[in-house]
Amino acid sequence: MKTFAKKMQQFLVSEDGPTAVEYAVMLALIVIVCLTAITSLGTNANATFTKIAASIK
Repeated sequence: MKTFAKKMQQFLVSEDGPTAVEYAVMLALIVIVCLTAITSLGTNANATFTKIAASIK
């Protein structure tokens, strides 16, 4: 039981947990920005191709 308590104390004192959370938040923000940019690009490309297709007809 002493070893479990000691390991739990070391886990709570270590800074690996908060660092992992920070990286996860950063990754989530990067993914959101990428998805937003890709969606915007797709919408603009679709409008351009629609305009070109209409002018060809």
